[in-house]
Amino acid sequence: MAEGVLIAMFVLSLFLLLGSGVWVGASLLVCAWIGMELFTTRPTGDSMAMILWGSQSSWTLTALPMFIWMGEILFRSRLSEVLFKGLTPWLGRLPGGLLHVNVAGCAIFAAISGSSAATVATVGKMSIPELRRRQYPERMVVGTLAGAGTLGLLIPPSISLIIYGVSVNESIAKLFIAGILPGACLALMFMTYVAAWGLISKSVSADMVVHSMREKIVALKDLAPVLLLILGVIGSIYTGVATATEAAVLGVIGSLALSGLQGSLTWTTFRESLFGAVRTSAMIAFILAGSTFLSLAMGFTGIPRALAEGIGGLNLSPLELIAMLTVFYIILGMFLDGISSIVLTMAVIEPLVRQAGFDMIWFGIYLMIVVEMAQITPPIGFNLFVLQGMTGHDMGFISRASIPMFLIMCLAIVGLVLVPDVALVLPNNM
Repeated sequence: MAEGVLIAMFVLSLFLLLGSGVWVGASLLVCAWIGMELFTTRPTGDSMAMILWGSQSSWTLTALPMFIWMGEILFRSRLSEVLFKGLTPWLGRLPGGLLHVNVAGCAIFAAISGSSAATVATVGKMSIPELRRRQYPERMVVGTLAGAGTLGLLIPPSISLIIYGVSVNESIAKLFIAGILPGACLALMFMTYVAAWGLISKSVSADMVVHSMREKIVALKDLAPVLLLILGVIGSIYTGVATATEAAVLGVIGSLALSGLQGSLTWTTFRESLFGAVRTSAMIAFILAGSTFLSLAMGFTGIPRALAEGIGGLNLSPLELIAMLTVFYIILGMFLDGISSIVLTMAVIEPLVRQAGFDMIWFGIYLMIVVEMAQITPPIGFNLFVLQGMTGHDMGFISRASIPMFLIMCLAIVGLVLVPDVALVLPNNM
């Protein structure tokens, strides 16, 4: 009974703070402070000082600002133009035409940015005007961008995977490698849907221009620097040449070189990318600090243990637990962004998952796909907001256009559960 009152108090105070517009990190800190003061005898100030310092002094976290900076640099480059120009000769002939460029472009940019919102914005700013000019259905343009843009959470170097790895103390390098095959499979599933739509609909058949092999080779010259950067970052981790942090530094150097070759690297863009990386890193660090302190407060009050015992008393099978967690995270994602959802729940969810016998690397990939789904669920789906600003459509239209992609991600979850080696085969062979 006492644990139930505590849980209700934590949840109520947290949602009151979030609903009033207080920053997520500050809301977590205040909620934890209330719990520590009212329900424990621990010295709150000393505990907060120690846990905040400890949460920010992790060496693993140093990869986070570097990968964010890498994405910020490329966000301000001509990358979207280069991707569209380079992919068109190779993908324009497929059923569905240039809609495939949306998916492939998002997959490639996801592999060098780690951010879902940045992926949608970067690819969309070039593809939306071009696809509209060629009279592609608006529903397909918006839907493919919304779904494929979420690949930024799964394909390494994913910022959310770094946060998850720090939260559960798992190898960032293994999590990155584990995300490669599921990310590629999900991109292929999106492209299969586009191809099926293209075969059924003949409205863009005239857009399927045949490109010569010479044109395709020339297009590869545009893609080569980007692909080399991806291979350099991911390959250095997989081969053991570099840690995730060292690979992040290589990525920043490579992105600066790539922007310089494109002619988009100026003092202004350099300064803006640096300030953008600092702001984003500080925001994430603040959320992490608040979630760590909240986890400590919840641990002292015994809430995680009580919840674990309560769920354990339901005698759920591993599959039932995964189904319940999927619904839970989708609902949570309607109100919180992906990073907040991860850090807020790990203190309670991690013991349950470990007790059920799930591999934490596998669970991290599963969690990224579920959080991806939350990125396109109203009312707080971040990708929906980005697309609303870029297209001018109302939230209802964008949400309906995203439904097929949401269902495809549900199918991907089923596949990951049935064939867990999709996520584990690469990290197990590092």
